[in-house]
Amino acid sequence: MSNGALVKTIRFKEGSYVGDPVNAVRIFNQKEVDELILLDIHATTQDRGIDFETLEKVVSECFMPICYGGGVRNLQDMRRLYAMGVEKISLGSAAFEVPNLVRQASSEFGAQAVVVTLDVKKGLLGRPTVRTRNGRHDTKISPSEAARAFEEQGAGEVLLYSIDRDGTWSGFDLKLLEAVSLAVSVPVIATGGAGSLEDIKAAAKQSGASAVAIGSMAVFQGKDLGVLIKFPSRKDQDAIFVQD
Repeated sequence: MSNGALVKTIRFKEGSYVGDPVNAVRIFNQKEVDELILLDIHATTQDRGIDFETLEKVVSECFMPICYGGGVRNLQDMRRLYAMGVEKISLGSAAFEVPNLVRQASSEFGAQAVVVTLDVKKGLLGRPTVRTRNGRHDTKISPSEAARAFEEQGAGEVLLYSIDRDGTWSGFDLKLLEAVSLAVSVPVIATGGAGSLEDIKAAAKQSGASAVAIGSMAVFQGKDLGVLIKFPSRKDQDAIFVQD
């Protein structure tokens, strides 16, 4: 989300307008989406804070559990979001910048309600590190190291986002997923790169991801094609997880 609109990026750049998030949620309800992850990509970098007005409209229409991230800086923000009906809150930049926020949030709200998002990008030598502020700041910390640290602080899930694969339809970074999944015992959600049902299967079966989040696959007809809100059918989902 950006400026109250639903957008989809490519490698965290070139955001394409998708539509009104409320209308999209109504369609996702019909498609029986399992969970919605809504990330306001400019709330922190542009110091906007949380767009409560838009978010309240989204939550009021959303039939599925919703995880929200973007502009959350303190426990007060989190209390208001949970009171609105948000079930999970994703902490990204704030997890690194606000001391003990993850630990305090987990203590007050429970680990199951606290997600840490790790935006990961490879450097010139191919070493992946966690980035904050929409990918602009390099923490110099490896994703496995960061995931272990936040698990120790009480995070209940890790949303692992590959900046290099974001919006590319090229498949998940399976090596990255495997490394982080092996480093922690909490669920790791793969995102960034999904282009097919086989990509989803590979992330879950080969790399140990507990769940997969899709972006472009859920809002476009196909790569370089127009907007079409969609979601894999239950039949297709079941088919990709049948044992070979």
